[in-house]
Amino acid sequence: MAKTHKVPLFVHLGNMLTLTLLRAGFKLVGPFIFFGNYPMYLLTVRGRKSGQPRTVALAIIERDGKRYVGSVYGIVDWVRNLRAAKEAILTRGRRTETVNVRELPQKEAALVLREDVKDGNPFARSYGVTADSSLEEFERTVLTHPIFLVESK
Repeated sequence: MAKTHKVPLFVHLGNMLTLTLLRAGFKLVGPFIFFGNYPMYLLTVRGRKSGQPRTVALAIIERDGKRYVGSVYGIVDWVRNLRAAKEAILTRGRRTETVNVRELPQKEAALVLREDVKDGNPFARSYGVTADSSLEEFERTVLTHPIFLVESK
C-alpha cells in the first residue's frame, strides 16, 4: 500500500480559509499570496465511492505551457478520486473549466518535480527532496507524491 502522510492541523485550517477565499472569487497565488508564482485553483472531482463532488484548493504548477498538479501530502483522498475519475473541474475566480487529468509515469513525473524544486517551489520541503537530490530520489518520491498533467477538454 502506498505511503500516506498525516496532514498537519494548520494545513486543514489554512485549506478552509483558502477554500472560502477562492469560492468568494479571490485569485490567490501560492498559499495566501506569500509564495512565488503558483496560482491557486479549486479542484472539484467526483468522489470515487459516493459520486458526490469533492472540492479542494490546490496550487497549479505551470511549466512550458503545460499545467501540473502534485500531491504534497501523498496518496490522499483527492488523489484517489482523481485517479478514478480522470477528469475534474478547475475554478479560478469566475472562470470554470472542465479538464482531463493523467497521472504521469514515474520518470516523467520525476523530471517535472525536479524542475519545480529547482525553481524554488515553496512546497518542496514536503516532498522530502532538494534541488541537489539525484534523479533516482525524485523517482522514489513520485511513487508516494504523484504528479498529474492537467489538460483542457
